Amino acid sequence: MKTYIFGPDDVDTLLDTPSVVDAVEQAFAAYHRGDAKMPPKSYIDLPQYNGDFRAMPAYVGGTDDGDEDADTGDGASVKWVNSHPDNPEKHDLPSVMGVAVYSDPETAFPLAVMDGTTLTRYRTGAVSGVATRYLAPPDARTFGVVGAGAQAYTQVEAVTSVAGIERVVVADVDEDAIERFVEYHDDASFEVVGGSTREAAGCDIVSTLTPSREPVVRREWVKDGAHLNAMGADAEGKQELDLDILKDARVVVDDREQCVHSGEINVAVSRGEFSEEDIYATLGEIVTGEKTVASRGDDITVFDSTGLAIQDVAAARLVNRRGREKGVGMPFELVGT
Repeated sequence: MKTYIFGPDDVDTLLDTPSVVDAVEQAFAAYHRGDAKMPPKSYIDLPQYNGDFRAMPAYVGGTDDGDEDADTGDGASVKWVNSHPDNPEKHDLPSVMGVAVYSDPETAFPLAVMDGTTLTRYRTGAVSGVATRYLAPPDARTFGVVGAGAQAYTQVEAVTSVAGIERVVVADVDEDAIERFVEYHDDASFEVVGGSTREAAGCDIVSTLTPSREPVVRREWVKDGAHLNAMGADAEGKQELDLDILKDARVVVDDREQCVHSGEINVAVSRGEFSEEDIYATLGEIVTGEKTVASRGDDITVFDSTGLAIQDVAAARLVNRRGREKGVGMPFELVGT
């Protein structure tokens, strides 16, 4: 049996955002039902290099990715990913790189090795799509993006795939990044404009995508009834939202333990200003219908995303299946049999 290798172009060719949104939604449902296993992320801190490694393993039971020809098999993967902020300047390398290994749970055979960076971009955008599908006001027409880096592009793809967005406002400290973002969406079916953080935060739906350790979005900028995807806080000490936003919101998390430790709520929890009991629901509880925000009224909703390994399994499964079906990727002998 051959192992397939999928580079970044292969992953980009094989994945489309709507399918990944559906696959990630089903992975969260499986996780909530107990049909998934996901140990905590394992970190190796390397202060001498101003960086770290993270290992993210998971298993997800049978899921359906939304395609008519989809199988319902289970899958397992581990992603080895880093964060080295000095890489671009010192080594001409990305600050974040990842490799994912996707395996057959029955035999443990490594079915695929693939670019984890592109995989992460898709699955991270997709989870915002899932949260927006369930938590955003149904009449939302404007979308604010705070942070115009690579992840902003898939945020727009995902959110506009599930909501009737007519106008996107993007904010960033880098004016060139805003200009590139606006130019990239020149032919989009919705208007894309640059603006201030306050203007972006005032939209019906907002995604925050910064590495900030201080709040960048204030409560008075956020309209009642808005939905926020808090995506930037993925490590202890990071924070993007004003505490008053959390206090006024129904907070939905991807994983309780992980968010308390390293999500948007982690700083407020560490200071005793927010507790695990203040969490309204997990995303798994929402997508399975165990909890609902159907009668949200003017309540703000916040989705606190730290990024889960079950999302990697969902996306990697799509890459492996579609790549083999379409003849994309390179088969090679990795394991002696």
